[in-house]
Amino acid sequence: MALDELKAAIPDFAKDLKLNLGSVIGNQSTLTEQQLWGTVLSCAIAARSPQVLRELEPEAKANLKPEAYTAAKAAAAIMGMNNVFYRTRHLLSDPEYGTMRAGLRMNVIGNPGVEKVDFELWSLAVSAINGCGQCLDSHEQVLRKAGVDRETIQEAFKVASVVQAVAVTLDAEAALAE
Repeated sequence: MALDELKAAIPDFAKDLKLNLGSVIGNQSTLTEQQLWGTVLSCAIAARSPQVLRELEPEAKANLKPEAYTAAKAAAAIMGMNNVFYRTRHLLSDPEYGTMRAGLRMNVIGNPGVEKVDFELWSLAVSAINGCGQCLDSHEQVLRKAGVDRETIQEAFKVASVVQAVAVTLDAEAALAE
């Protein structure tokens, strides 16, 4: 199992990450199978670590229907663009940017090919990794209006935080080993 290999690669000083990875991706998750593995895949992409993506993608692919697999990758892709765009507009001190038309295609958000709630959850998790407060608020509000509880939403960004931390740790260790 690739998850076991990934956990084995985590150094002893990051034992907490190893334990957390097992709990957020293991059987302790309250997310549905599709929500969990879509979150894992979209976050592994967003974390930008080849090792983490290589280890987690096969298991995600095995646990997702083809349309969910594609939608999770689409969530990472569209949030890669949106998080930069909306974070920048938010951070600029000139409020006029917030009133301007984005002019960017985002059709996949309206028609992701899977349940809207799942795609929103994946988008929120990727937005957590990419640090876009405006996107986090937007996706959280959509999820809450759809009846998703805070515990489920928090579970998604727990996955994001652990996947990101594992990616940072393993990439740093690889760089130091060179």
